[in-house]
Amino acid sequence: MSVELTRLPSGLAVITDRMPHLESASLGVWIGAGSRDERPDEHGISHLLEHMAFKGTKRRTARQIAETIEAVGGDLNAATSIESTGYFARVLKADVPLALDVLADILTEPAFDPEELRREQNVIVQEIGASEDDPDGVVFDRLQETAFPKQPVGRTILGTPETVRSFNPERIRAYLARNYRGPDMLVAAAGAVEHATIVAEAERRFASFTGPAAPAPEPAHFGGGTRVETRDLEQVHIAVALQGIPVRDEALYSLQVFTSVLGSGMSSRLFQEVREKRGLCYAIQAFHMPYSDTGLFALYAGTDEKDA
Repeated sequence: MSVELTRLPSGLAVITDRMPHLESASLGVWIGAGSRDERPDEHGISHLLEHMAFKGTKRRTARQIAETIEAVGGDLNAATSIESTGYFARVLKADVPLALDVLADILTEPAFDPEELRREQNVIVQEIGASEDDPDGVVFDRLQETAFPKQPVGRTILGTPETVRSFNPERIRAYLARNYRGPDMLVAAAGAVEHATIVAEAERRFASFTGPAAPAPEPAHFGGGTRVETRDLEQVHIAVALQGIPVRDEALYSLQVFTSVLGSGMSSRLFQEVREKRGLCYAIQAFHMPYSDTGLFALYAGTDEKDA
């Protein structure tokens, strides 16, 4: 089997999938911390940290970080979710050590320059504004807030303009130190990679991330209720949710099959009945989002007001 797993003394896990027929590789660092791990006064800080990781280190400027990877034909990106944050790269086989060096650099030596922070805060405030202009995205944020009211798992990942502008380098470093710990981190690589090489590089480059594990987030409590938001739009966006199941529940696979049959793709029951037979909407789907201790099963449709 080509998949190999090694857990370092720090608790950091290294997993690889060697594919000898490839000449490129995808690799990244994933941290088991996201918006759910934010304290009440930290709304949006996990996403801001992800942005700031690319805005300069002690060795590289923001431009040098981007140019280092793109000069060898690779790409570099990151993403924040409710329960995790990932930093990843895709490069040719010969540039795997370079990619690991850049990923380690942005996580172990971020500069958090105040001027870069101010600029990136403005960028995220614009991102928040753009998200509010997207009604079929807003409906999912409102659904999450209603399903999990007044708790971190129910808040938007982006934060608010007020919270995002309130953060300074010291608070970002404190969040990083509290949540970016070896037992909660994973280095993964697939493609033209050698497991022993990735393990050795990870052990050397990520040695500063030690235990104990980060504090556990607040347990989720599924709420309920109805929320209606009126806007001057051409469509009505409707979402309905039920409590789902955690990611480690063995029933997850059955639920995923059910979700697919019910509302995933053009052959699904919902698409065929509601759109194809009745012509009541343009978009309709079912989906399930599993978390560590709960889940969210939901239906969504976008339709005309008269057909709502």
